[in-house]
Amino acid sequence: MSNSMNETMRDRTEESLVDEAKRGSLDAFTELVRRTQERIYAVIFGMTRNHQDADDLMQETFLAAYRALPRFGGRSSFSTWAYRIAFNMTLNHLKRKGREKGRASLDENAALSDAAGGVLPSPEGESIRAEVREKIDAAIAALPPIYRAAFTLVALQGMSHGEAAAILGCAENTVSWRMHKSRKMLQERLKGEI
Repeated sequence: MSNSMNETMRDRTEESLVDEAKRGSLDAFTELVRRTQERIYAVIFGMTRNHQDADDLMQETFLAAYRALPRFGGRSSFSTWAYRIAFNMTLNHLKRKGREKGRASLDENAALSDAAGGVLPSPEGESIRAEVREKIDAAIAALPPIYRAAFTLVALQGMSHGEAAAILGCAENTVSWRMHKSRKMLQERLKGEI
């Protein structure tokens, strides 16, 4: 894609890109992917805790979105629709896999990575930070998938309860309840740990 074509696509609205992609424009679809891939990857990784699985599921998500694009009705934004596809694929993956086996630490930019906030930047402090992140990561990974999904979207991705509800396909009150339960489960699991 040429630079001028790239700039033109970047200036387009999501709706116009969707319309063009539905008419067969690969450039338009590529721009839609570019706009959503980073956050979708973060959501998938937040649920799987495994980079390889997140890479594979993100590819599958966008392939499924491309194939289903002609049926996209526009009742939500493309990004919400793509999040929903990613969530369903990831949930199915977790069900097939049972409990995920590989665990990676929380991304440095995740909201909870600063849980050890008062620790000084020293080798000992870094060791304590890493240990705290590991415990938090394990506690999040142990949440049941529906609670982990809500927690990932709201606490780690910074979405509102309404945005998370649209992606999860449930009521906003359900997301609020899942967040409440997630926090309780995390507090219980982390009690005396950090």
